Amino acid sequence: MRIAYLECFSGISGDMFLGALIDAGVPPEILVKTVEKLGVDARLEISRVDRSGISATKVDVLVAGEKELPREEFWAKHQGEPHQHSHSHEHSHSHEHEHAGHSHSHDQASHSHSHGEHSHSHAHSHEHSHSHAHRGLKEIREIILKAKISPTAQQKALRIFEALGAAEAKVHNSDIEEIHFHEVGAIDAIVDITCAAAASEALGVDEFVCSPLNVGGGTVVCAHGTFPIPAPATLELLKDAPVYSGEIQKELVTPTGAAIVSVLASRFVRFPAMKPHKTGYGAGSRDFRGHPNVLRLTIGETVDESAAAGKPAYSTDEIAILEANVDDMTPQVFGYVMDRVLAEGALDVFGTAVQMKKNRPGMLLTVLCRPEDSQKLTKLIFAETTTLGVRMRNESRAVLARRHVEVATQWGKVRMKLANLNGSISNYAPEYEDCRRIAEENRVPLKLVMQEAIKIYLEEKNG
Repeated sequence: MRIAYLECFSGISGDMFLGALIDAGVPPEILVKTVEKLGVDARLEISRVDRSGISATKVDVLVAGEKELPREEFWAKHQGEPHQHSHSHEHSHSHEHEHAGHSHSHDQASHSHSHGEHSHSHAHSHEHSHSHAHRGLKEIREIILKAKISPTAQQKALRIFEALGAAEAKVHNSDIEEIHFHEVGAIDAIVDITCAAAASEALGVDEFVCSPLNVGGGTVVCAHGTFPIPAPATLELLKDAPVYSGEIQKELVTPTGAAIVSVLASRFVRFPAMKPHKTGYGAGSRDFRGHPNVLRLTIGETVDESAAAGKPAYSTDEIAILEANVDDMTPQVFGYVMDRVLAEGALDVFGTAVQMKKNRPGMLLTVLCRPEDSQKLTKLIFAETTTLGVRMRNESRAVLARRHVEVATQWGKVRMKLANLNGSISNYAPEYEDCRRIAEENRVPLKLVMQEAIKIYLEEKNG
């Protein structure tokens, strides 16, 4: 299985993640085109930098032609701006800043770190206008959904943004729809998150795995005071993830970085058993003495340790099976639900036509997932379908060892998924998402792309 391992020994932010993806082989054009498709006043600046002797890729988001201000300068600029209200009353704004987009300048000793995003919630609704613009989640969703990127990338971006909004809402005891982001910070976060979704899809891995996260230490200055690190929203997003504080007493994990990890990473472990193929480094803005401020991303194939020890070339694990009968839901909604559970981490999902009581035709929805995801997906099924009950059980399954190889078709590279049984290839198939992307980009029939990928694989295998 092809996996991507994130080593967060210096934390993670949105721009560090984008830099690591580019450094690991994702074409920069994918990110540039994604920004263009968003239709916002922003662009990317991509460069090579040195972080304590490590060469890394640095990605900066320029909003309206400018990089974001450092946190303190941002608040000095915006806190004093007047708020125009239609009536007089007391209200409060709860702000959470993060450095998803950074600006940095340096000669040999001068560095500045930028923080531009913040959110605020209102204790009650009221009509008002601000001298500086804000964007709510509804507007952000519309921007992402209008962007002509793949539906899976759109859904992934929406999940990351909603995770960020939900964390902010819980911290501020407000509804998620009341959370707003400052105009500059919102655009920066939209770019970071949507590019992260599109580029992670282009990376073509089966799973993202993450190390324990170094959150940093000390304190961070926010709109209404000084908070200990990690910031409240960051800590909420990293719930149940292994975190620690190292010697660097600065904010290392940002809310955007935490949101990306909370959605993309399927598990948190020390370096897994794998055969590394590519490594990429994404740079943060600060340059710490003796501590490389980078995010390392390693791409490789998992190693079947049991087969190496002479055991059967398959492993067993435990999965949860969720089932629900529905007979009063439209086919369009059923298809939407299948897409949603897959986007939320289900291992597989399928529908079976069934004949229910009173001779009503219906559908049996079956979801296969990791046991730890069963509660989350059960809630989703209740929310998105008309069923009144979900059956749950755990079962063991045997899983063949698998790996990927790339074949070069005339339209681009396609990954072939290979399954191994006792040292020999028992099954092979081209990755559907690769073939679909190539078919859409080149306007050729999907079946033609799949057929050519198989043909080239067999020629190379037997030649």
